[in-house]
Amino acid sequence: MLVVTRAATLGVTDGIAVAFGIVVGDLVFVLLVLLGLSVVSKTLGNLFLIIKYLGGAYLIWIGLTLWLSQNKTSITAIERPLGSLVESFLAGLFMTIGDVKAIIFYISLFPIFIDSESVDLIDIGIILTITIIAVGSVKITYTILATKIVKTNLKPTVAIIIKRIAGGYMISAGSFLIITA
Repeated sequence: MLVVTRAATLGVTDGIAVAFGIVVGDLVFVLLVLLGLSVVSKTLGNLFLIIKYLGGAYLIWIGLTLWLSQNKTSITAIERPLGSLVESFLAGLFMTIGDVKAIIFYISLFPIFIDSESVDLIDIGIILTITIIAVGSVKITYTILATKIVKTNLKPTVAIIIKRIAGGYMISAGSFLIITA
């Protein structure tokens, strides 16, 4: 939802930046597992907790911004400075690092599929490439579809409803991150 929201409101480059942040977050988890550093991630539990709170607060802020932006009658991508790309990247990264499902998958379930004791450098490269392609392609597809939807002419009431639904999802996701911390 974060990818779609950023792409729809800020444009395709911000959507791709979020996707890149999510991919980097997934790569961090893959490397932790493959290099046998799951102990480090458990040790850094407080850091993950802080990131989770920050990510949740940021998602709530995005949601409130969308919800309250009813004065515009259509959804249009706005031009943002380069700094918004950094914000989008960090939003994707923080959301992934604070995502309980990702942590559980990579720390608990991923080792069931991959024996980290027997992987070599080539195997690590292949696994990282598969992760980039699998996660990145899906998120970039979301970005492209979101920007195409934005370019269609929507009735003002439909645009407001879509913004409120997206805002509600962002507020819910952020609240969920904070509550489950």
